[in-house]
Amino acid sequence: MLGAWLLLWGSVALGGRADTAFLRRAHDSSGHCTYSFTVASPVEAACPEAAGGVPELRAELAALAARLSRLESRERGAGGSGPRGAEPGGARDPQQVATASRLEAAERSQKCLAAEGGGAGLLPKASALRGAAARHGGPRGRQEQAGGERGWLSPAHAVPDPAAAPRWEPQPLSYQELQSERSEVPVSRLVEETALGRPGKEDSAGCGKLLWVGEPVVFGRADSIAGKYGVWMKDPEPVPPFTRDNTWRVDTVGTEVRQLFQYEEAEQLARGYPAKVHILPRPLESTGAVIYRGGLFFQPRQSRSVARYDLRGETITAEREIPGAGYHGQYPYSWGGYTDIDLAVDETGLWVIYSTEKARGAIVLSKLDPETLEIRRTWETNIRKRGVANSFLICGTLYTVSSYSAPNATINFAYDTATGTSRALSIPFENRFRYLSMLDYNPAERQLFAWDSFNMVTYPVRLSRQ
Repeated sequence: MLGAWLLLWGSVALGGRADTAFLRRAHDSSGHCTYSFTVASPVEAACPEAAGGVPELRAELAALAARLSRLESRERGAGGSGPRGAEPGGARDPQQVATASRLEAAERSQKCLAAEGGGAGLLPKASALRGAAARHGGPRGRQEQAGGERGWLSPAHAVPDPAAAPRWEPQPLSYQELQSERSEVPVSRLVEETALGRPGKEDSAGCGKLLWVGEPVVFGRADSIAGKYGVWMKDPEPVPPFTRDNTWRVDTVGTEVRQLFQYEEAEQLARGYPAKVHILPRPLESTGAVIYRGGLFFQPRQSRSVARYDLRGETITAEREIPGAGYHGQYPYSWGGYTDIDLAVDETGLWVIYSTEKARGAIVLSKLDPETLEIRRTWETNIRKRGVANSFLICGTLYTVSSYSAPNATINFAYDTATGTSRALSIPFENRFRYLSMLDYNPAERQLFAWDSFNMVTYPVRLSRQ
């Protein structure tokens, strides 16, 4: 560094004119060798103190040290303790000790700064010292002291103080740019991945309460107006030669709905090519049919009866009237469609959902024998049938949907046949295509099957463990 400064022995441009600069070496009062770099001021003819400014600095340092001593005495006189006062026995505040040590170190280092770095960083600026002293003495001195100390010496000349306790002081930031990316995540997926976990093998069997319904997955779409409303199904307990891969579909728009389309698998349904078409002996009414144990269970048109069509023999093997059940528009779901009598399957067997004049439009549940269609037991709920869009059963509990057209509907009620009690729910349910005409649960696949305005969709579900 000395060689670099010797190169400047000549002239230095200050304020647009050339002034001679001098590098002087001499002994100080203690006998140490000191280097002084001087240049004439462009605005001042003379200084009130000696050249070099060292006596002025020493005076300011002495004044600052005296101020610190007065602050110490004041805190001790006030009986302070802990972080802001003296400890019993006369111990000084660690922050004040650190400050005094840094002041002493700064004074010691000024003698050698010229040899080590010299030039513009030779001596600390008096204005910086004044600012540091003011910050220490003010009300916020303790909070701002660390920042002030860093301003006294440049980082290249900072003198480490082994006596000071290690501290981490956050640097104030006047501006910080933050960048983020927006990613849209369905609420259903968030709920699934956090509070409820992911559906998996551990909950593929057994019963529980409905906790979550996922987003709809489209498997196929009807290609004519006859398929605006409809029903599609799989048999949760098939009998040979049928399997769980076989898929069934009925388009229900029309006065004589008799065609039952059979597909070897769901992918064939998506392509729209049935393996076989069954012509039912009697036309069915609406979208309440189900497939169970090798039979199609349906409501014959304009009747309060339920019939079983055998898929192997292609004949009706059983038919029974549901006493007092409304039909052909008396007690349908809110979307209409003559959905007075709705059949359902869950882990416990075959059900029929309807209402009667005696129940005054409230939903009535009956458990049916799948072979004879005899009613085994009946429950009367307090859920108004016309007030809900659709319903299904899971593990002996009836669940209803709030709306058939609102995109963000809910599973809004549950009726537990084990306890005979109902409760309100608010489980999100999406009507993606805004016209839900059929909704059934398949216990084998643990999914909801639905028909939503020409579209055949499924919904994954999550149940609690019992």
